Amino acid sequence: MQKREFTASLLAGGCAGMCVDLALFPLDTIKTRLQTPQGFHKAGGFRGIYAGVPSAAVGSFPNAAAFFVTYEYMKALLGSSSSPYMAPVKHMAAASLGEMIACLFRVPTEVIKQRTQACPSSSTYQVLLITLREEGFLGLYRGYKSTVFREIPFSLVQFPLWEFLKGLWSWKQGHVLYSWQSAVCGAFAGGVAAAVTTPLDVAKTRIMLAKAGTTTARGNIPFVLQEVWNTKGVSGLFAGIVPRVAWISLGGFIFLGVYEKARSLLL
Repeated sequence: MQKREFTASLLAGGCAGMCVDLALFPLDTIKTRLQTPQGFHKAGGFRGIYAGVPSAAVGSFPNAAAFFVTYEYMKALLGSSSSPYMAPVKHMAAASLGEMIACLFRVPTEVIKQRTQACPSSSTYQVLLITLREEGFLGLYRGYKSTVFREIPFSLVQFPLWEFLKGLWSWKQGHVLYSWQSAVCGAFAGGVAAAVTTPLDVAKTRIMLAKAGTTTARGNIPFVLQEVWNTKGVSGLFAGIVPRVAWISLGGFIFLGVYEKARSLLL
């Protein structure tokens, strides 16, 4: 991977991440509040819909930049294969490693953001101080494992599907896709991936919001999913699916469209 490609992926990925996180933040807040144990209205309802946005603003650029740099680097490292069956495997491997690296930046900002979203009476700064005082620095990484276990299956669906749709559309029209066409493929792929991974997103939210020292806070994903199933059934496992799919579909359109456009301009 050349230095110019590295810089292009870094800047394009970071800009795309910021555009999505800030433009669609209200949908993310609604999704989070629907997934909280206390329920949507007790978590704030539609009040303070931008609670936690400073945390998202700080974390979105390094998070997205880290993902795309890793993703593009791994694709280049794995090289091209003559077998069409190996291309999805390459994209899956690249996306999975990208998510693991990106989560090092994503999880601390996600913890603070979601706790502020679920308690809009507290500011982002207050939530940060409380988390550090009660749980220390490691408290910022509560839910890292559950976030990775959510993001890897998500990427295993989204990115191979995105690359496949781009290739199919490009072959059909006989030339490389325009940025908006790539964005449409990203929106569809993201929506599908968001729907099937919603239960893992519910578990991640519950783990991040749980009181320190509780069984849920330990991050046992099967236990959390079983608990949600026992108390709220299927509807609990898929709580927030509508705003999540809407957010990620729109986000996929903006995110991957902006990324492709910005990267092409920088190369």
